[in-house]
Amino acid sequence: MRQSLIVLAFWLLASIGNAQELLLFGGSGHDEFLGCLNCSKYNSDSICNKYGKGSKYDSDSIINKYGTFGSKYSSSSPWNKYSSDNSVPVLVDPDGNFYGYFTINKYRSDAINFASDLAELYENVDGDLELIREAICEAFN
Repeated sequence: MRQSLIVLAFWLLASIGNAQELLLFGGSGHDEFLGCLNCSKYNSDSICNKYGKGSKYDSDSIINKYGTFGSKYSSSSPWNKYSSDNSVPVLVDPDGNFYGYFTINKYRSDAINFASDLAELYENVDGDLELIREAICEAFN
């Protein structure tokens, strides 16, 4: 998992550079705020905050494996490797710069450019979303 973390962190830094906050939005119009990818774990909007947007119990959390945005079976989830639905979360910054669909669907042309690495991480931890959250948060913090 450590190697996947390093690769993920490299891609994030190389592809996004010095972006401020990286925000996830989902839903059909991408109007549902799902959390901040690189905010402090003490920020309630951070997916790194397991009591905030990163809670496995929050119905809109990408960490809730039973929720719309966390289930590997949901067409709106980044963890559905076949989803081509436009309600899959998008990764943007506060200025509205679009970095791609946040998904493990590595064949999607408009996916984040580290989708393959995210998919590999997902497979390496057998879809354990809490471990994925920890890996992403370690890469950023």
